[in-house]
Amino acid sequence: MTGRGGGTGKKFEDLVGILEALRGPGGCPWDKAQDARSIRDYFLEEVYETVEALESGDGANLAEELGDVLMEIVFLARIFEEKGAFTIGDALDSINAKMIARHPHVFGRKRRLTPGGVAEAWHKRKMAEKNRVSAVENPGTTTPALLAAFLIGRRVAAFGFDWPGPGGALKKVREETSELSRAMRGKDKRKVEEEIGDLFFALSNLARKLGINPETALRRANGKFIGRFRAMEAGLQASGKRLGEASLGEMDAIWEEVKKRGTRVRPPKGKRIS
Repeated sequence: MTGRGGGTGKKFEDLVGILEALRGPGGCPWDKAQDARSIRDYFLEEVYETVEALESGDGANLAEELGDVLMEIVFLARIFEEKGAFTIGDALDSINAKMIARHPHVFGRKRRLTPGGVAEAWHKRKMAEKNRVSAVENPGTTTPALLAAFLIGRRVAAFGFDWPGPGGALKKVREETSELSRAMRGKDKRKVEEEIGDLFFALSNLARKLGINPETALRRANGKFIGRFRAMEAGLQASGKRLGEASLGEMDAIWEEVKKRGTRVRPPKGKRIS
């Protein structure tokens, strides 16, 4: 099987050979000095850059970033092959076998399943393969907490433990908001922290029911806030003030103007924003 343009397998073999040469005798001193820990950091960086490219909708950039991620995967596999642990071929054997085993409705006896039915069957097979007692597990300590909450909700939903629609999830958000208000009146900081956590978890489930990844939504909200804040700073500068010199009222006034106009602030007449 080949991808568009053909020769996909050969191209992958070329990448494996390139990493082997870079790590081998006469290779690159920098590449030879790397270990699993250092490549882990680069791998994470490339994954996040790939997500950004995916969200931007820039196909050319996404193709480049996917290539970078693939390179880090091959790099890691090469490091462990040198240790005698496994090869990139072993990793490919593992995922190929897993994908076939978890899709018997495609590669075995043909069956028509709904997307929900496929997800439920997938998780049941995963539990059986790994001899798990529980359907839910911690996504991992390195997974951002908001994304982990989203993944946990999705996993249990595959077994029917879910609201039928977003209305139930929204009701839960309101319930958790009320509980947080009561905890704040009680002034028990530990209880407040607990209720804030419950509220975040409820919000992650609401996002999931609406087909939104909460991690992505929060990242965009962060970017929007940064853009507006920088525009507010520019507006202050245009009026002859610096951040820290203006009152809250003055900053709020420019902030509201920024919200109305987007992130662009119209400078006072005769001045320009630098």
